[in-house]
Amino acid sequence: MLPSTNLISLYLAQMDSNPTTAMYPLHRCKTIYLVRHAQGIHNVEGEKDHSAYMSPQLFDAHLTPLGWKQVDCLREHVKKSGLAQKIELVITSPLLRTMQTAVGVFGGENSVDGVSAPPLMVENAGHSSRPAISSLNCPPFLAVEGCREHLGVHPCDKRRSITEYRSLFPAIDFSLIENDEDVLWEPNVREANASVAARGMKFIDWLWTREEKEIAIVSHSGFLYHTLSMYSRECHPTIREEVGKHFANCELRSMVLVDTSMLGSNPPSYNYPGRTPAGLDLPSDAVP
Repeated sequence: MLPSTNLISLYLAQMDSNPTTAMYPLHRCKTIYLVRHAQGIHNVEGEKDHSAYMSPQLFDAHLTPLGWKQVDCLREHVKKSGLAQKIELVITSPLLRTMQTAVGVFGGENSVDGVSAPPLMVENAGHSSRPAISSLNCPPFLAVEGCREHLGVHPCDKRRSITEYRSLFPAIDFSLIENDEDVLWEPNVREANASVAARGMKFIDWLWTREEKEIAIVSHSGFLYHTLSMYSRECHPTIREEVGKHFANCELRSMVLVDTSMLGSNPPSYNYPGRTPAGLDLPSDAVP
């Protein structure tokens, strides 16, 4: 065995040359909970025949009965794990399947007659055969176009008018969406993977404008895959494989965002300056 002084020197040398952990101020971090929507009718038809994604019958695809069962299972997990009490904001892509998933997983209980608060989802919204979902005792919901699926060509990825959505999801906030009609979707141009990834990175940067620290984001397979693939490029291969794989329907993954570019401006919530009351506190390792 090496003498203790040599062990210490070796330990310090390893720390300097190959650190295995990292530290960052808590107020420059956020936790995000990424969710892919539950099974939609387009997933079923597209797996049988990929050309079905071109079908106008799949316009703004809604969840299947199996998809709603997946929503119920994830909702139970979110409640049992304590996550439901932690989330401060739910961000959703403004498509029918993502909003159905978002309110089904993170919304309140069934809407109660006589309660004045508008529901998150009205009864049978999007052929769901589901009761209305309450907006009580749950975080706020915000629709954001930046986390939509690939834009263009596939009718399942084209959204309805915001006017129609507001009638189906009265308590979702659509104020950040500028155009009532879907001006982003083009019938003959499919958004490139690189463009989706760039849009995803811009969306993640935008999250730093929000004061919430625990945010759920309900989005789509392509958007999540290409965005996370960009962020995981410099990671260890094991982490890159874990982060960059495709999401299953209604899968939830937790990620920590770190503000390395000083994009966020929120002050620390738990830090305490010390020296109250003030007194002499010169540390023993200070150099005179």
